[in-house]
Amino acid sequence: MSLDPCPSSPNCVCSQEDPSDTEHYIEALDYDGPADTAIDAIAQVVESSDRATITNRSENRIDAVFVSMIFRFKDDVSFLVDADEKKIHFRSASRVGKSDLGANRKRLATLLPQIKAKL
Repeated sequence: MSLDPCPSSPNCVCSQEDPSDTEHYIEALDYDGPADTAIDAIAQVVESSDRATITNRSENRIDAVFVSMIFRFKDDVSFLVDADEKKIHFRSASRVGKSDLGANRKRLATLLPQIKAKL
């Protein structure tokens, strides 16, 4: 189970990148309990987020699109629940442009505590 790797541009973060790649790496989220509880928590947080739409949901993955308020840029965000390792992996990436001015990292810094609180 894996998410797409980040491109070389600095507009993507992913918990499955090499930890030495400090520009793209972000630590996965540990969880306890069943995988479906983790998926439900992720879905609840994404659905309650402004300008976010879930585009795909399966038993271990959620894909969503977040749209920026002013310029309407679209960012693709994916969550992958690894039931064996008890980790939630994620990737957040801009569709266009080279730099996102840290928007994807900031988004996950906001979403992850909300997800953790529901687990």
